[in-house]
Amino acid sequence: MRVSLPALVAALALPAGVALADYPSGPVQFLVPWPPGDLEDVLTRMIAEDFQAAHGQPAAVLNRPGGGGGPFPGAVEAAMAPADGSMIGSFVIDVPLVGPYLGIPQLDPNPFEPVGIFLTYPFVLATSTDAPFQTMEELASHAADNPVLLGHFGMELAPTAVSLALAQSMGFEWADEAAYDALDCNTLASGDVDVINTTIQLILPCLDDVTVLAAITPERLAMAPDAPTVAELASELTLTLWNGLFVHRDTPAEVRAVIAAVAEQTVMSERAQQFAADTGAQVFWMDADAAAAQLEADAAAFALIESMLED
Repeated sequence: MRVSLPALVAALALPAGVALADYPSGPVQFLVPWPPGDLEDVLTRMIAEDFQAAHGQPAAVLNRPGGGGGPFPGAVEAAMAPADGSMIGSFVIDVPLVGPYLGIPQLDPNPFEPVGIFLTYPFVLATSTDAPFQTMEELASHAADNPVLLGHFGMELAPTAVSLALAQSMGFEWADEAAYDALDCNTLASGDVDVINTTIQLILPCLDDVTVLAAITPERLAMAPDAPTVAELASELTLTLWNGLFVHRDTPAEVRAVIAAVAEQTVMSERAQQFAADTGAQVFWMDADAAAAQLEADAAAFALIESMLED
């Protein structure tokens, strides 16, 4: 069985008596609770390929889209799998943060702990270059006397909640909002909405005709460096949509170390970083301790946004 250098380093750091060679002893599945093709799916497939190459065991991505149930039916399947590293969840923030409050027994209390976070989706608020507002401040002023319509991917997503809370924080209201299956160049060109809450890769073909008003990301996007982050506009709104690897909380530490070693090597590789550059995604590695701290901070931000939207 071949073992990668990072995995070997992790093995040497383990307590005496831990039989690292026992894992993986069979096939490993990375469960993605969405259809194939999006950012998290592509990156998880890279991790699975490298895992198989490093350890000589079959490793594959299992797509379990939940339709109207979002990622939660897939999360239930991962929660019910053996806690031995044979199934690894590739989850958005909603699974550990929202899952425990949905009344699904398998997700309450949260059964998962992070191995690491590796992706921030490049969500933005964008409008046409011929719109009568070209900054969020101008939008706030314009909305005082004019209806401004917002298009988004669904009320359940963190970027949508952030978009609604940002308006409140800046002293204006969206005149209306609507969920769309696709939010791209055509959406703005059609005039159906005035502002779209979408990912920057979906508007790359018309980026010269679009103004990015704000980025719902931890840092400014390289493809739209002049656009402030939402947190720059309202420091309390730090919630972003990210994706990470999760395992059942009973999964042994030595198993987590093997998964983390491969995942970190993959996402920091040249091919993953080139993918990030091509799509506008922010691809990185945040280890388990930092990911747990991020979850705690996100829970506080989520509670604040919920209280703002209830007022």
